[in-house]
Amino acid sequence: MTPQVYVTGMGVVSALGVGRDAHQEAARSGSNGIRLMESVDISLVDCKIAGEVPARSLPPFDVRRADRFVRFALLAAQEAGAEAGLSRTDFDPRRLGVVVATGLGGCETLDAAYHRLYAQNLTRFHPTSIPYAMYNAATSAVANQHQAKGPAYSVVSACASGAHAITQGLDWIRSGRADMVLAGAADAPLAVGIIRGWEGMRILSVDNENPDQACRPFSADRKGLVLAEGAAILLLESEQSARRRGAAPLGAIAGCGLTSDAGHLTDPSTEGAQAAMELALTDGRLQASEIDYVNAHGTGTRANDSTETNAIKAALGGRAYAIPVSSTKSMHGHAMGASGAIEIVLSLIALNAGVVPPTRNLHQPDPQCDLDYVPNTSRPSDARVFLSNSFGFGGLNGVVAVRTQRGL
Repeated sequence: MTPQVYVTGMGVVSALGVGRDAHQEAARSGSNGIRLMESVDISLVDCKIAGEVPARSLPPFDVRRADRFVRFALLAAQEAGAEAGLSRTDFDPRRLGVVVATGLGGCETLDAAYHRLYAQNLTRFHPTSIPYAMYNAATSAVANQHQAKGPAYSVVSACASGAHAITQGLDWIRSGRADMVLAGAADAPLAVGIIRGWEGMRILSVDNENPDQACRPFSADRKGLVLAEGAAILLLESEQSARRRGAAPLGAIAGCGLTSDAGHLTDPSTEGAQAAMELALTDGRLQASEIDYVNAHGTGTRANDSTETNAIKAALGGRAYAIPVSSTKSMHGHAMGASGAIEIVLSLIALNAGVVPPTRNLHQPDPQCDLDYVPNTSRPSDARVFLSNSFGFGGLNGVVAVRTQRGL
């Protein structure tokens, strides 16, 4: 039997707040984190709403020392390490790895630099522009934060980035390359240039007057996705290491499935998503009958939600109609590469507390989306195993199968 790879610590930052308590309460109440942006000059964009991390929930930062996505990653990693009781005296730093994914990297840094160059005609960039903006900046910062000297690098695969990072952490521990891995993702894409780029694709929900109703996954009246930001980090740990340290498992990563559509750049594929779910089951030695919940990619776009529904039904068969499926993006928005990691942590927090998080704003059933999406209100749960779906532009798919504390 394959040894368990435990989750012994978790940290999360999203539009719902910072930390376990904020996200557990949000999952229970179905609260909204989507609002008018405060960190962006909204006069410069048409879409003025986002899943922005509330400024009041953030500790004071010296913004000159790191990009926003790095600061989120450091907060999440700090919480994960503290929850796991990770002390620098109880592990070999060469056996602690770090893989922090991102979809877009240092948007805040680059947007500010290009504004200086093109709007203000200032040709001299700050000397930290490149190291702050680079995609591996969060991995490097988290490694330094925990003095991790094992394998470390970053994964970039659009909206599947977080799932891919957690898969990499799982593989490092299974292969013996590391005993522990801080794995997750961070993104902070709320910059004028990035928002304008997404506006150009015409898939944003521009409901500035009703931000709390803007994200409507699986609903017949869905209008598109809502951009967001945040980070989530899990401390993954081998069974032997966790027992040696006396760490209490919060869950376990059972298996992962990765596929490529090798097709259209932006249109999702039923077959690719289905295959990723099936591979996650195979990797975790799971049957469809053992899956108790699916945290859907559920972006709120016309194409994703119906395609994903078909993929879930194809992968799980009749089980798909018997279990809850929800999109927490309806509460916190789409945090790009960080979404998969945020959704895994939020789901694990909620299910360990005995709650299935809801899909907000699902008021008009869509005949093409005919599963149980837990509309609007959370419900009690004794789930043991769940799937978390992440499907990225470029046809990159990642599905993670997770055991809750009840499933260990």
